[in-house]
Amino acid sequence: MNEAAQWRDLLHKKDREIEALHRQIDWLTQQLRRLNGRVYGRSSERSAELQEQLCLFEASSHETVRETPSEASVLCRRKKRCGKREAVFSGLPVEQILHELPQEQRRCPQCGGELHACGHSVLRRELTYIPAQYKLTEHIQTAYSCRQCERAETSVPMKKSTVPPALLPGSGIVSASLLAQIMNSKYVLALPLYRQEQELRRLGLPVSRQTMSNWVLTAGERWLLPVYHALHKELLANEILHADETTLMVLREPERQARQRSYVWLYRTSGNALRPVVLYDYQPSRAGVCASRFLEGFSGYLHTDGYEAYHCSLPETVCSVGCWAHMRRKFTDTLRSLPKELRSRSPAQTGLDFCNRLFALEAEFLRQALSAEQRYAQRKQRSEPIAGKFFRWAQNEYEKNPVPKSLYGAALGYALRQQSWLMHVFCDGRLELSNNRAERSVRPFAIGRKNWLFSNTPLGAKISAVIYSLVETAKINGLNPASYLEFLLTALPRGSQPEDCLPWLPAVQTVCKA
Repeated sequence: MNEAAQWRDLLHKKDREIEALHRQIDWLTQQLRRLNGRVYGRSSERSAELQEQLCLFEASSHETVRETPSEASVLCRRKKRCGKREAVFSGLPVEQILHELPQEQRRCPQCGGELHACGHSVLRRELTYIPAQYKLTEHIQTAYSCRQCERAETSVPMKKSTVPPALLPGSGIVSASLLAQIMNSKYVLALPLYRQEQELRRLGLPVSRQTMSNWVLTAGERWLLPVYHALHKELLANEILHADETTLMVLREPERQARQRSYVWLYRTSGNALRPVVLYDYQPSRAGVCASRFLEGFSGYLHTDGYEAYHCSLPETVCSVGCWAHMRRKFTDTLRSLPKELRSRSPAQTGLDFCNRLFALEAEFLRQALSAEQRYAQRKQRSEPIAGKFFRWAQNEYEKNPVPKSLYGAALGYALRQQSWLMHVFCDGRLELSNNRAERSVRPFAIGRKNWLFSNTPLGAKISAVIYSLVETAKINGLNPASYLEFLLTALPRGSQPEDCLPWLPAVQTVCKA
């Protein structure tokens, strides 16, 4: 009996080992399929079911106003719209090139008489590119003297004309337009300084990347940083914000190795803000205290992802609102890790359907152009019950499948951990179902980082965050970023205050409107 019991224990042990190995194989297989989907699959998370629901909502919303079209209206709709290109190019200067026959060919083929021009027709219009031009601008100061005092041979008073101060005194040839172009190329077009150096050298202008870097750092710290602080005050005055963060490599950071990750935090206003602001903040870590320091004085709702620092480090005046797009992504990743023939039968599809129903309702509310109060009432009536059913379903599923080391178990665990923050979206009609607005604002920085790769010093990282903040805030306010940078670098050295240079002011809009 003792020997049989030992064999049974050994068999049970082997069965447990085999079961654990099968779970590990399933986990690794899911990870492999998920990574293959990220590399080779489509990036959009919109499923076929959500697309079908959106089409149904759109069809139902138009049924009540649909009428039988008359023949005339059909003809009008089918008529090709003309003049769009002419309207787009109406503000451009036009250069006409007149093509004529040579003098020896201006003979009539029948009688040999001389031909004369009897009409012209425009055969085509071409858009011509004129390369950028550089010129030297000399600021000449005029001195004035008194003729009468000169004749009297007394002391002659002198007056000199006023000359606008230099952008960076002692920095040589740099001007506001040149530095604005350098900043625009790096922070808007993602063109690193070494590539700009090569292009300037091809144009015969030997300006080194070190020189351009010094210009950017000095002007950013002296002139642009005060505008950033003014925008920061405006940001904190809002009641709804979005936040996210992304990585950055800083080579020469004190007491840190070059390969250690630093972070750039993103804060921006919501979609209903009258004065939209996008700010980036460089920090050496991802600790929650970075967000709490930056948001000191803010009171309201903060859209975030599921990062724990947003939930435990923010002051009590800040209410964190979870992101349903992140929740939906968990189930999307789970389904992508499964063979196609098993996806429709997977319980993860049920979780995805719950999320898709919420997003379909949001799309309907958007098409109906509901006010914040109307959206709040509709969410309470229609969306919140769906969310409640979703979390009850997730709780039951998690109790039946308590396997955290699987994508499906991780999705269920994420849902239950984030439940309270995800439900906060129903507290105010101005809130959004996802934090995609912040993720879209992070993208320009991520695209630039893929090109210039790293910052050399913490000061460089800080100034890069400042300039990215200005150009992205300019874009979201409808300004041309290059024009806005040139405006700032011209007005601030001449005595303008940062509060007078904010991008939504009428004077700034007039000069820098895109």
